Amino acid sequence: MPLADSECGVSVASVPSTDGLPTDTDVGVIGSGFAGIGMGIKLKEAGRHDFVILEKAADLGGTWRDNDYPGCTCDVPSFLYSFSYEQNPSWSRMFSPRDEIWAYLERCADTYGLRQHLQFSAEVTGAVYDESTGRWQVEVNGSDVIDARVVVSGVGALHIPKTPALAGIESFEGESFHSARWRNDVELDGRDVAVIGTGASSIQFVPAIAPRVRQLSVYQRTAPWITPKPDRPIGAREQRLYARYPVMQRAVRAGLYWAMEARGAGFAMTPRAMGWLERGSRRYLERKVPDPDLRAKLTPDYQIGCKRVLLTRDYLPAVQRDNVELVTTPIAQVGPHGIVDADGIERPADVIVFGTGFEVPGSLMHMKVVGRDGAVLNDLWTHDGAAAHLGMAVSGFPNLFLLLGPNTGLGHTSVVFMIESQIRYIVQALDLMDDTCAAGIEVRADVQDRFVERVRAKLAGSVWQSGCSSWYQDDRGRNIAIWPHFTWKYWLDTRRINPADYRLVRVASRSDV
Repeated sequence: MPLADSECGVSVASVPSTDGLPTDTDVGVIGSGFAGIGMGIKLKEAGRHDFVILEKAADLGGTWRDNDYPGCTCDVPSFLYSFSYEQNPSWSRMFSPRDEIWAYLERCADTYGLRQHLQFSAEVTGAVYDESTGRWQVEVNGSDVIDARVVVSGVGALHIPKTPALAGIESFEGESFHSARWRNDVELDGRDVAVIGTGASSIQFVPAIAPRVRQLSVYQRTAPWITPKPDRPIGAREQRLYARYPVMQRAVRAGLYWAMEARGAGFAMTPRAMGWLERGSRRYLERKVPDPDLRAKLTPDYQIGCKRVLLTRDYLPAVQRDNVELVTTPIAQVGPHGIVDADGIERPADVIVFGTGFEVPGSLMHMKVVGRDGAVLNDLWTHDGAAAHLGMAVSGFPNLFLLLGPNTGLGHTSVVFMIESQIRYIVQALDLMDDTCAAGIEVRADVQDRFVERVRAKLAGSVWQSGCSSWYQDDRGRNIAIWPHFTWKYWLDTRRINPADYRLVRVASRSDV
């Protein structure tokens, strides 16, 4: 429970400005996806009501608001891809459609009274730590400033679309867009469509649009590893059982959690441990694709797990349709009416859809964050690679916490588990500040360095660093995204905050504790 303002001699009153934004807040939360909504819920549970959730868009939802392409679903089971304390007995499938996940987040915001804390169309464009006050000056929309004691970033990694700079793209006379900015106003029926990329988004929307278009050209740079998605409908009777007996749903959730942790064991260990999964994927490909030439194109040439393993049952049938062509020859250039490959073959296109992923390393670096002694987070991470203690706290940046920060993403199970662990830890950090009347809390550099060294050493022998390039890595090949261990290990590491890991500054004297 936070101390009263008078006990620490500070005022954290929230004063609204004329445009609705507060001028002061105790905790400023950036983003309103699972991370931001989860943070808001637990702040209120802890009796902390002076916070604002800043959302750049006109509605909450993050990734699940932005990605509304046809066929969009989650590739993590529904019972895991939700808060442990707010289970949903009404999921329609084992793997939730996008609309249901978005609606779930909306319900969470309503159930826990977060609407009054949400500020929409409020894009954080920068943040500067003021050492004289121990507070952050958070810049919103390039002009407004909010004074916040603590900043929690919940921006996520999958919100800045990555679009390749193709030669001649400016000459294209048709429509083009990224899958994360799907253009529902662009007609696809009966038209020639080019899809660039065969990652997690493409393998979902390609089967959805293939029956509608005249000709679909799918440009693949690297074949993904594919395993069959164990999806099924959840009927009304089963939903009623979960609603009446929540313990049954918790039991299913627990079983799914440990099953996925078992798969994660192979990822985190030597790449050879993943042979069983690779053999199963190859057998599945052989059964589903009888054409040896097409099957060769669809066979990856890297260790399974190095890139995200994709779950689908409808992508392989889709690329075998008469009106679909899988193109593996590199793109040379884009012309006014189509795409020319390196062999000089031009395929017509009325519409180009980029399924080329996201700028993961730039997810936080698109805003300028300035910490103690003028340190700029962008510069530090560009030079040394994105790094933070437990993926949450960065030395030199007091009172700043990251949700799903460096090396806390997952390649085998639900990141919501990680988010909950981090939120619990951050609330403990806030309690520690209040209990000691501290103006600031900053992870010690040596503590951060030891954590980063352990993570990178663990990654060195894992599947995720086994030779291929992926969105897990920055432009220097450093894996900055993945947690290279079991999630229960992360839960143990973050269960209790260790005050000795941090440098504290008192309110009255500003001296180190």
